[in-house]
Amino acid sequence: MNQRLTSRKNPVIQRLRALSADGAFRRAEGEYLLDGHKLLREALDKGAALRCVLWKETAQDWPGLEDVPQYVAPADLFDYVSPMKNSPGPLFTAVIPAEEPGLRFDQAILLENVQDPGNVGTLLRTAAAMGVKTVILCGACADVYSPKAARATMGAVFSERLLHLEPAAARALAKENGLPLYGAALSGRAADIRTLDLKRAVVAIGSEGRGLSEELLSLCDGELIIPMAPGSESLNAALAGAIVLWEMAR
Repeated sequence: MNQRLTSRKNPVIQRLRALSADGAFRRAEGEYLLDGHKLLREALDKGAALRCVLWKETAQDWPGLEDVPQYVAPADLFDYVSPMKNSPGPLFTAVIPAEEPGLRFDQAILLENVQDPGNVGTLLRTAAAMGVKTVILCGACADVYSPKAARATMGAVFSERLLHLEPAAARALAKENGLPLYGAALSGRAADIRTLDLKRAVVAIGSEGRGLSEELLSLCDGELIIPMAPGSESLNAALAGAIVLWEMAR
């Protein structure tokens, strides 16, 4: 039977609010909050470990949720918890998977200081679409498990292998897997991306404003550039990453 919640002071409500707003709390609890029928279906299809579900006004009977604690809240209380405005729900929480840097891989995309959660989520979604299953995050990247970033992945957060590493550790991991590390950079020494074989490689994408740090560039085996028409502004991280990922899959 689904438990009906009616108070903002209810511990379940307070916990869901904290998971929505507080990255440190998410990490400490090893759990994150998501929203919507599509993501719930993706989570069930991909075998994500779910902790609870909160329905808006009326619970629904979904196969696969038989052993998951479920709650119902009136619309005003649900909206108080939801990170989305006027969401139809449901809200649900999933376990943050343990990271496994020891596993082998043939390709990876590395994001450094990509601070926009929409860009981080879009890059995970694109990596999954291009078959690049490992994403390394360095520096001050947006929290993948924040509601906005997780929603932007469109379910890729349940299937991509995520690793949070310092630049030197990421370089060492690439070397352990026998892969060159390339940095996307606007420099005279960068090679045209079309001239490189990226089928077995790690490629680093930098922040929206500053690109890759000097520290990370100094660890790279080479640099690459996406050729553009003269006078063009640099591409944002999500667009640059999409082109890189296409070349890695091509």
